[in-house]
Amino acid sequence: MKVYVAADHAGFELKNTLVEHLRALGYEAEDCGAASFDKDDDYPAIIAGAAKKLSEDVARNIESRAIVIGASGQGEAVVANRFKGVRCALYYGGAGEQRDVAGKTLDMITSTREHNNANALSLGARFLSVDEAKAVVKTWLEQPFSGEERHARRIKQIDELT
Repeated sequence: MKVYVAADHAGFELKNTLVEHLRALGYEAEDCGAASFDKDDDYPAIIAGAAKKLSEDVARNIESRAIVIGASGQGEAVVANRFKGVRCALYYGGAGEQRDVAGKTLDMITSTREHNNANALSLGARFLSVDEAKAVVKTWLEQPFSGEERHARRIKQIDELT
């Protein structure tokens, strides 16, 4: 599977590390920039490059993913979610064990795939160690979509909004 990876200056080093990590895991990682470190770069155009490629793959029914990286990951997720068919989830660190109101233990990173079929992941580089980022990316990429009717129905409704 192809994984598009993009980052601004705040995520530049982590991006380079993750591209190599993805390749070592057997993924076809495409570095979508930034091509060099520039402390004054602006993330929207950089992130849009990866999100646009993912959106085009979605339109052609090609399975791929995107990982976008910035300081907090917030703005990067906003940009990625502007593109049709892109469902970008945000991760900037574990919040410890989480439980829903029924007491069921939740794992937010796997639920982005199981429930929302997120095809893009935005990482907050200033909140993650390299090892945590590697582990989260591996978990996220390996987690399948549940395919449950209620989740598929909701994703279809989201996709019909654009």
